[in-house]
Amino acid sequence: MTTLLYFVVTLVVVGVLYALLRRPVGEYVRMRGTRVISCPDNQQPAAVTVDAGHAAFTAAGGHEHLRLDSCSRWPEKAGCGQECLKQIETQPMDCLVRTQVSRWYADKACAICGKALGAVDWASHKPALRAPDGRTMEWGDVKPEAMFQVMGTHAAICWDCHVAETFRRQRPDLVLDNPFARQNQR
Repeated sequence: MTTLLYFVVTLVVVGVLYALLRRPVGEYVRMRGTRVISCPDNQQPAAVTVDAGHAAFTAAGGHEHLRLDSCSRWPEKAGCGQECLKQIETQPMDCLVRTQVSRWYADKACAICGKALGAVDWASHKPALRAPDGRTMEWGDVKPEAMFQVMGTHAAICWDCHVAETFRRQRPDLVLDNPFARQNQR
């Protein structure tokens, strides 16, 4: 009997905790990440992060309230009214850097090997870029507020080509090109 009672009490406690924490935890997860917005002050891109903990805490009380945790225009514009939060409130997922980069890659092919890039695998094969001078880089090396400018000047490449080109650049003494591959391409 006591085992059944413990089971029922545990089930009730888990159910209550789920009901109470579902909304704040969901809000916390939804508000994490760097976003690129158009700064209302100068209409230029700015990288911001929302205070996800505060958003979760206020969501638990039923009155969601957003505030910025950081902005690329701070500290010189730290006293702003944070009017940019309206952009995040209306479309919180659309201004995420990951969302924007994923959309950019969706219909592209690797500029080196020609393989279709499709959906971005952020966990293992992160998206990469090739600069106009031929050097490759990861998105982590790009400042979020410069993201749209970089999208206009750099080419999308796959992770495998980025790794190969980085190795070729860093250790050219260990790279041997296959001369037969070039003859077959002619």
